[in-house]
Amino acid sequence: MNNVAVAISQDFMVAFSQVTKKQQKKVLEFVTKFRKDPRSSGINYEKINDSKEKNYRSVRIDQDYRGIILKPDSGNIFLLLWVDKHDDAYDWARRHSCSIDAATGALEIYESQHIAIETDIHTDRNPVFHHESKSPADRLINIEPQQLERLGVPEKYIKRILEINLEDELEQLESVLTKTAYEALFLLAAGAKWKEIENEYCTNLEVVDTSDYLAAIQRVQSKRTFFVPESEGELLNVLDAPLEFWRVFLHPSQRHLIERDWNGPIRVLGGAGTGKTVVAMHRAKWLAEKLDHDKSEKILFTTFSTNLAIDIRQSLKKICSPATLNRIDVINIDKWISDYLKSNNYPYTIVFSGSNDRYEQIWTEALQLNDEELCLPESFYNDEWQRTILPNNIRTKSEYLAIPRLGRGVPLNRKERARIWPIFASILESMDQNGLKTLEQATFDAIELVKQNSSTRKYASIVVDEAQDMGPESLSLIRELITEKPNDLFLVGDGHQRIYRRRATMSACGINIIGRGKKLKINYRTTEQTKRFAVSILENCHIDDLDGEQDSSVDYISLTKGTPPKIFETQSTDLESKYVIEQIEKLISEGISTNDICIVARIKKPLELFARALSRRKITSHILDRHNDNSNIPGVRLSTMHRIKGLEFHYIFIVAANENIIPLYYSTSGTEDGIELRDLDFNERALLHVASTRAVKQLYISSSGQLSPYVKPFIT
Repeated sequence: MNNVAVAISQDFMVAFSQVTKKQQKKVLEFVTKFRKDPRSSGINYEKINDSKEKNYRSVRIDQDYRGIILKPDSGNIFLLLWVDKHDDAYDWARRHSCSIDAATGALEIYESQHIAIETDIHTDRNPVFHHESKSPADRLINIEPQQLERLGVPEKYIKRILEINLEDELEQLESVLTKTAYEALFLLAAGAKWKEIENEYCTNLEVVDTSDYLAAIQRVQSKRTFFVPESEGELLNVLDAPLEFWRVFLHPSQRHLIERDWNGPIRVLGGAGTGKTVVAMHRAKWLAEKLDHDKSEKILFTTFSTNLAIDIRQSLKKICSPATLNRIDVINIDKWISDYLKSNNYPYTIVFSGSNDRYEQIWTEALQLNDEELCLPESFYNDEWQRTILPNNIRTKSEYLAIPRLGRGVPLNRKERARIWPIFASILESMDQNGLKTLEQATFDAIELVKQNSSTRKYASIVVDEAQDMGPESLSLIRELITEKPNDLFLVGDGHQRIYRRRATMSACGINIIGRGKKLKINYRTTEQTKRFAVSILENCHIDDLDGEQDSSVDYISLTKGTPPKIFETQSTDLESKYVIEQIEKLISEGISTNDICIVARIKKPLELFARALSRRKITSHILDRHNDNSNIPGVRLSTMHRIKGLEFHYIFIVAANENIIPLYYSTSGTEDGIELRDLDFNERALLHVASTRAVKQLYISSSGQLSPYVKPFIT
């Protein structure tokens, strides 16, 4: 093929995924041949006389199936738009337009219903257009007509949009607006500032050539829905899993973060489903492809969770060539620390609470020194150890007396601290004598080793996912692992999803993000109804932005509509199991793959009960853990709330949503400190928030006992 580009639309990939497996093979053969030479005499183009675009052509796949192609009058480019059975393909061509927006320069596909809406303009069928003229204060979207023009809103709809005062009314215009305009309007309705929208959605071009499709396909706005494969291998890889849009179709807001040089650390926030991990993975790929192949430098991709690191490596295989993947180290931060210390002959054993008998004995012995006059419960000392001593690497009495105890609910003056210190002094001394260190202490030791050994700084860039779960010692280590320079650190996270009790401020860890704090605001995963439910679980909770300021919960939206979560409350485990399995069987009867269904519980025991219940109904199931990847094996998935983080399923069933399980009683009953209890309550809420936002199409919640107080308010 000589200088001819072939672009594939996201719509084509959706249609391809719905073709039978037998027919997919024929479509794939055609697309491969078409990409090599779209002008081949073997391709039978047929004009579609009543199509929306004069340059639409149908192409024969076989006797039954046709593809819809757009061949512009000028420019060496062909666009693959749709594939379907003959009549359905022609019907699609009659209903859809594909053109370059004169305002934004984006190549857009949209369903054309202009005539129908014009016909209904004065009838009750379209009440959206019947409002009296609104004052700016009453408008849902309070901007000027010329600003709407810059977003690509057709002139005939500008006045009507300015009259809208309800979100439902805006939804009625979805079919007559481009994706770009509709999305921008919804963000404005949600409270986004015009300057943000202008930077994100408006072109800087004074004049857009609406006939230059080759130029349009290169614009970042077009790349969200069009993809130009660079090789046959890349084409086959994409069509192997056509609905994994994240692999090739990036929103402009995502691409702006990924494909550019940053003059230092960047922090990217975003609610669940906004594509933070996708952005992090593509950023790692982009950085790895820029590396000097003659050097041994690599990209480090790290996160807190072992499970998530495994999932990310599997996903990176789908977007990276083997050579690129080989230049990315994917490892969770605790494993990196352990491996690094081991390679440096670290003389200590790393221990965790409940993991080492001698460690537990040391604590028991130290608590004998408790000053009873202070009237502090044993839980206080554990909280003080976890929240003050370890994160601040306290080793001496003078350090303890001087350190601010931020976030601790029990106030202590200097004299009281001095009376408490002997307990911690005893623990520290005994641990040294027994060759034991906590992970936090070991991390600080790793920092010192890195400082002494500059060869450890072998990474060109570091990408951090789920940064909200990192403690101050981990973020300080990450800062130490790489010299301050352009493109050094790329951190993504969301305080709404902090399911562990670690909390750190980036600036306090030496990570300066001033001027480089960004946020993703469009939820691609869940419906708006599920998102609203998940956000409401955290209502009135303080959510930080990972750098000491407050993050908002109301400035991200989902453009996908659905039904609210379905909540079922009963007093019997048998009745709960019966309800859930009936719903699953109904989904299966409707053609839903069991791979797309996941049962989620706060603890593992209910999963075992449901696995047996599914087995009795001859439904295959798999309990997810870090050691298996059953993504291609049929069967309903079962997962704890911690394990499901980072995954998504079309249908999520949160089971055993009982009080004392959500929140888990023993997780929130181990302290008498009001602030600690508040933090523990937040972590439990965040777990339910995370589990809920894994649902793409529908969320189900059930209990066998008193319903969780987190869910009870949503019963109507």
